[in-house]
Amino acid sequence: MIVSFDLDETLFVNPERVSTEPEMRFPWRMLYPDRLRAGAAELLLWMNATGINLWIYTTSNRSERYIRNYFRYYRVRIDNVVNAPRHERDVQGNRKTPMPSKNPAYYHIDLHVDDEKSVYENGFIYGFRVFHLHEEDARWTEKLRKEIERIQRIKNQTGGISNGK
Repeated sequence: MIVSFDLDETLFVNPERVSTEPEMRFPWRMLYPDRLRAGAAELLLWMNATGINLWIYTTSNRSERYIRNYFRYYRVRIDNVVNAPRHERDVQGNRKTPMPSKNPAYYHIDLHVDDEKSVYENGFIYGFRVFHLHEEDARWTEKLRKEIERIQRIKNQTGGISNGK
């Protein structure tokens, strides 16, 4: 199973508006100023431990190296990264018609986690699953685990075939 996460306002949040993990130790916090949403480190480690393929799918221009090293601080393994340049190259390519800002179906991602309502809505149009994460939700990790387990059950019952809904 592949689960991807957006970064900005999903995993990386403003600590004045959303609860965060404790600040990184010096000098890491100088190199990686982004603040991780509370509960994310434990959830991502659980995903690593249960064999879920963990991707980052972001419209930011952060480098793959920055992203992997950021999560390495929390001992989280990131299996793949789709940033803005990769998305533009792979998904948009030479198409004249604009593609959505994210298209997890292109990469065979089973579930994408994002805060953007437009990405959630595009899931219905383009046939991919989105867990819509709201700004402050103390139970977000519990809800997301349940959704991941639900999708895993569906995949097991259908032999891995999924219609994206």
